[in-house]
Amino acid sequence: MCEHQPPCPTADAPDREAACLVAFHPEQGWGLLCNGVVAFDDAGELLPDGRSMPARSVPCRPAA
Repeated sequence: MCEHQPPCPTADAPDREAACLVAFHPEQGWGLLCNGVVAFDDAGELLPDGRSMPARSVPCRPAA
């Protein structure tokens, strides 16, 4: 359970990746958020219930 104030988004919230990082393993390419979500360097996620979420695509911006 998150003890941050204000509380971090839950694992099922659309903005779940905004939760605080509690463990980071850059050599392995992942970090654990306080809501139980494992966030990967490629922007994919593993939710606490075992579901995997693919990386979200970010629209390209034209070069200035």
